Amino acid sequence: MSRLKASIVGASGYTGGELLRLLLFHPQVEVAQATSESKAGEYVYQHHPNLRKRTQLQFVSQAALQPCDVLFLALPHGETQKKIERYLQLAPKIVDLSADFRLRDAALYRRWYGEEHAAPQYLGQFVYGLPELQREAMRTARYISGVGCNATASNLALLPLVRAGLLDTARPVIVDVKTGSSEGGASVNPGSHHPEKSHSVRAYAPTGHRHTAEVIQELGLRDVHLSMTAVDLVRGVLAAAHAFVKPGTTEKDLWKAFRAAYNAEPFVRIVKDRAGLHRVPDPKILAGSNYADVGFDLDAESGRVVALAAIDNLMKGASGSAVQAMNLMSGFEETAGLEFPGLHPV
Repeated sequence: MSRLKASIVGASGYTGGELLRLLLFHPQVEVAQATSESKAGEYVYQHHPNLRKRTQLQFVSQAALQPCDVLFLALPHGETQKKIERYLQLAPKIVDLSADFRLRDAALYRRWYGEEHAAPQYLGQFVYGLPELQREAMRTARYISGVGCNATASNLALLPLVRAGLLDTARPVIVDVKTGSSEGGASVNPGSHHPEKSHSVRAYAPTGHRHTAEVIQELGLRDVHLSMTAVDLVRGVLAAAHAFVKPGTTEKDLWKAFRAAYNAEPFVRIVKDRAGLHRVPDPKILAGSNYADVGFDLDAESGRVVALAAIDNLMKGASGSAVQAMNLMSGFEETAGLEFPGLHPV
């Protein structure tokens, strides 16, 4: 059986590096090209040193891109939409990791990104790339959007409550999201400078974070609010969704909802033990893996539930979900190339 030819646009960043790591070891994929405008001609392993002696691939410029079977776009926000028509001519299947095509509605995009979309006619053609929400649509899709890492954790935390109809929708949902520094990408900025970042806990978007729009769109919630805090961690997202459930909801009801949502999911694990160090979701043990750990706790007296989800932001929150999406749209085993369980200890 011939291998799928995949190319990556914007392969020198963190998500591009993770795509390379996953695709180079994928049993049914051949990495054809990897682009970087600033590093064209240089070896991939010079910028992704974990791939040393695993590939002799060199970065090329976008001008040198050849047609392929699937094209991954790992560009900064706003860049893909400007050139989408050219990319559509290069491959019959596209997975875009940026935020450019996550939202299906141009008005929602305008509200949360503060600008007009450059190619609104294509918004409805991209399937939102979280398999736990859009698996069947992804199987027949030609174009799939990436997922916001913070939105992924928030959606996975809340999904069982929404599907089971347990939420008291008359009350707001507040999602407290803790993030690692790799979420900011490979480019240097004052906030990621080590003397400023190290040992800090910085609330950088207490309100109005753009990933809120993905939760609104995918779960149909209106009164939901994400609050973002950067912590001294390289990889990882931990979302703690504070919500209220309908009167009479018990812990047994929550167990039933979470098991119904996730028992058949290959990459979601329910973590809720009575004792032990790892009795609740923790992003640290997920580094490098495509797993999401979810859990919950209920204050029966007040009806407040805290739903938790932990992920590696570069994997389940970006490149891992992108490869999972490619597997689905290509008819491969959904878990192909993604079964690394993470490391412990790290």
